[in-house]
Amino acid sequence: MSLNNSSNVFLDSTPSNTNRFQVNVINESHESSAAMNDNADPPHYEETSFGDEGQNRFRISFRPGNQECYDNFLQTGETAKTDASFHAYDSHTNTYYLQTFGHNTVDAVPKIEYYRNTGSVSGPKVNRPSLLDIHEQLAKNVSVAPGSADVVANGEGTPGDEQAENKGEDQAGAVKFGWVKGVLVRCMLNIWGVMLFIRLSWIVGEAGIGLGVIIIGLSVVVTTLTGISMSAICTNGVVRGGGAYYLISRSLGPEFGGSIGLIFAFANAVAVAMYVVGFAETVVDLLKETDSMMVDPTNDIRIIGSITVVILLGISVAGMEWEAKAQVILLIILLIAIANFFIGTVIPSNNEKRARGFFNYQASIFAENFGPSFTKGEGFFSVFAIFFPAATGILAGANISGDLEDPQDAIPKGTMLAIFITTVAYLGVAICVGACVVRDATGSVNDTIISGMNCNGSAACGLGYDFSRCRHEPCQYGLMNNFQVMSMVSGFGPLITAGIFSATLSSALASLVSAPKVFQALCKDNIYKALQFFAKGYGKNNEPLRGYFLTFVIAMAFILIAELNTIAPIISNFFLASYALINFSCFHASYAKSPGWRPAYGIYNMWVSLFGAVLCCAVMFVINWWAAVITYVIEFFLYIYVTYKKPDVNWGSSTQALSYMSALDNALELTTVEDHVKNFRPQCIVLTGGPMTRPALLDITHAFTKNSGLCICCEVFVGPRKLCVKEMNSGMAKKQAWLIKNKIKAFYAAVAADCFRDGVRSLLQASGLGRMKPNTLVIGYKKNWRKAPLTEIENYVGIIHDAFDFEIGVVIVRISQGFDISQVLQVQEELEKLEQERLALEATIKDNESEEGNGGIRGLFKKAGKLNITKPTPKKDSSINTIQSMHVGEFNQKLVEASTQFKKKQGKGTIDVWWLFDDGGLILLIPYILTLRKKWKDCKLRIYVGGKINRIEEEKIAMASLLSKFRIKFADIHVIGDINVKPNKESWKVFEEMIEPYCLHESCKDLTTAEKLKRETPWKITDAELEAVKEKSYRQVRLNELLQEHSRAANLIVLSLPVARKGSISDWLYMAWLEILTKNLPPVLLVRGNHKNVLTFYS
Repeated sequence: MSLNNSSNVFLDSTPSNTNRFQVNVINESHESSAAMNDNADPPHYEETSFGDEGQNRFRISFRPGNQECYDNFLQTGETAKTDASFHAYDSHTNTYYLQTFGHNTVDAVPKIEYYRNTGSVSGPKVNRPSLLDIHEQLAKNVSVAPGSADVVANGEGTPGDEQAENKGEDQAGAVKFGWVKGVLVRCMLNIWGVMLFIRLSWIVGEAGIGLGVIIIGLSVVVTTLTGISMSAICTNGVVRGGGAYYLISRSLGPEFGGSIGLIFAFANAVAVAMYVVGFAETVVDLLKETDSMMVDPTNDIRIIGSITVVILLGISVAGMEWEAKAQVILLIILLIAIANFFIGTVIPSNNEKRARGFFNYQASIFAENFGPSFTKGEGFFSVFAIFFPAATGILAGANISGDLEDPQDAIPKGTMLAIFITTVAYLGVAICVGACVVRDATGSVNDTIISGMNCNGSAACGLGYDFSRCRHEPCQYGLMNNFQVMSMVSGFGPLITAGIFSATLSSALASLVSAPKVFQALCKDNIYKALQFFAKGYGKNNEPLRGYFLTFVIAMAFILIAELNTIAPIISNFFLASYALINFSCFHASYAKSPGWRPAYGIYNMWVSLFGAVLCCAVMFVINWWAAVITYVIEFFLYIYVTYKKPDVNWGSSTQALSYMSALDNALELTTVEDHVKNFRPQCIVLTGGPMTRPALLDITHAFTKNSGLCICCEVFVGPRKLCVKEMNSGMAKKQAWLIKNKIKAFYAAVAADCFRDGVRSLLQASGLGRMKPNTLVIGYKKNWRKAPLTEIENYVGIIHDAFDFEIGVVIVRISQGFDISQVLQVQEELEKLEQERLALEATIKDNESEEGNGGIRGLFKKAGKLNITKPTPKKDSSINTIQSMHVGEFNQKLVEASTQFKKKQGKGTIDVWWLFDDGGLILLIPYILTLRKKWKDCKLRIYVGGKINRIEEEKIAMASLLSKFRIKFADIHVIGDINVKPNKESWKVFEEMIEPYCLHESCKDLTTAEKLKRETPWKITDAELEAVKEKSYRQVRLNELLQEHSRAANLIVLSLPVARKGSISDWLYMAWLEILTKNLPPVLLVRGNHKNVLTFYS
């Protein structure tokens, strides 16, 4: 099929034609314009679905009639194709106009695929055209396959998308649940647990109806606030598997998420034991009634609990689908049991039930039971601690968030409705049982009132029964004594037993599913490396079978305790810690004011969430203070561990947002404070290029800026702007990451410029923020200045002039071997690449061996022999030191050693400070800061100053006094009186030979020739210039002699940097001064401050 490239193919030629599909083309020709003007019909508009990922990339609406033209245009669901390849950005074909808005552009329309994460299970990620694609000049010879124009124009179809699509297809068979089956049912079943049937009556007996309602209300306040916070968090983006762990970790970061994730998963595992023990208690009570005990009550609970948890494990391992079906059946049984209880309260009681304390609804019983009657050892908070686990089921739906169709909609809706329904049920049961059953009853039908007996206000006595002996001896019935009160009250007792079984088993099943799911999500994030084994999932639902068995082991251990009242407080503290962090997550995200915090669930308040978090923490200590302390100690330990390990994840947490806000506020606040000399600190721009290429330069600068000042590693990209910007942008993140990995507290900045000096000038002016602006430029000494092109020397000396113009201090660092190790890094990179290729080849061969069997293995051994593949040697440290094992001829071994010299601890020695000129004190401050560092603390300061030969002692005393006022410790002070003495002839001859190639020697030539040479080589050193600054040249040569004499053994020399007056000192002469001054010496820092005080002796 082919398409006519004429722009009139799809135009309506006459108004009467109603069989055309409705696509009006903006035609660029005059004929088309005329045709459009003649058409009397109002304009029709194309309907396009830009988000569809179906077979067709666009959807077209038709006018009434047949679709012949459309069928000619699209056949078998394929996109229209031309008979030849057309340009992706061609605006002359009608297919083009069906792609976007009719503009000649590759701009993509908004689509959800552009915003997905790579590997998203909800669909493939598509890469939109980059800014370069739509901004740079369009390439003329772009070849696009037929039929792919709409793909290219909309920025679709990257090669990596196929994997994501395949992954989505793999997940297609997974079972997903809606909000009712996935959240509401699970939460209701988990909340209506063991407490509803076998503890709520006891709680009412102990606390009374009034305090019982308050206990339920306090629990509901905690869970409701947590539910609101959780709803806000989970509607602020797509929620994956992991429940509470996922919500907390993505909100507060891996440190909080990783610590609470383990605790929460463990709490769910222990909850399995709690619910199973509740179930076993009920079974044991039934065995007691029928006198069918196996051993004794405690051991029977252990036996029945163990058998039960094995069966539950089997249901869980069978898959989520079976587990969900079981939950629905259990819910139906549970609802029938609850209804059976309420029906039983209105069925007239018989003599047997009255003897056990049940008298139907009685005002006297309600009044008697309204107040508390705590037994020995019990109180409000101890009773609350027993009840609170009944409210912990609110996360049952969130815990399987990965198995929900739409977690953002299902979790808030299902959780909040479940809280409401279960709260009504709890309150109803508590009030009804408190109004029907007395606290103590003997169970004997003969304990009736004797005529003339004084009741003393007893409700049972008023109703004809005497239970007074329960005050002196234990009784078996009544709210305080009989845990099976609800079974007695109900219309049909066995239904309550079935309800108990249903409630306990469903809660245990939900917890048994939740714990492995949360634990699997935690392990998948690889926060704890040792737990990676449990991350693996099996089957279409990615079931965490390994996690199931771990949960089973934990549950079995706690089942052996067999005491429900011992287990419940432990659960309370773990769940409360989780609830506290969920509430705090919501508060923290709101407080950070990140633009990314946009929850769809709007019924929340940050201060209410904070109140919820504080309430949870308070309740933890009230319930059991030592358990709360243990919980927080464990959480704190895990937090410190995760913080120390620094997992390589970035979830855009609110902690990051708050750090940004805090940094921004502090930076703004700092701008309101005037600079003070006492707070001066070196804030350095270091011209390292890529920070890994000149590590020694960065190390020495970092030594005096770490934890005290700003350090910015700067790189200037010189060359064609387009290439430079591309290279610069591609390396920014990598180079900053290198600084972080090597624990260097510095920033990386780069600029693209036409020349090196322009780039540095831009950095000097624009770097920094507010008061955090650089005040010192640190550069390496240009060792190859004699062989360098003229422009490089002009740029190098020029940036020193520019720094002084901007009133920025300058530090020039010289070491014997130089700084640049880029060639060494290149060799290392190539070797690593070869090693990776070799390992990849070996892996491929092993895969082929395993696939082809014995015959294939023999054949591949032959191939391997030809390839001469050896076993990989274990890789040592990946730092620069690994290169030392390479052949010496491949690089300069001394250069590598020199590049690490400032990383090593400096032994006992000296830092010699030659304070020849007063620059404000920077030359003294830098070495002082160095002596505070661990690597330099064994080095003592020796101070060298110039002075008159007849006043050496006086000037030494004066300098010592000044240093003591500055509170700078020193080992010795030397006053040099012979600095201005002429250097010896050998030294001067070396200097003259050094500058010889750059001298003009115009005095030896006639005037015309001299003028011509000046015009042709203005950069050369003239005889007049040499004569004018001869004394200064003498001084540089003489200083080198003195340095050789006094400081040859120093660990570091810090020396006043000579300043070249602009227009007076040529660049080559200045470089010769620096060369002769620092020649054949230990590492040298040439320092010149901006001549503003950086030291003060005032307090």
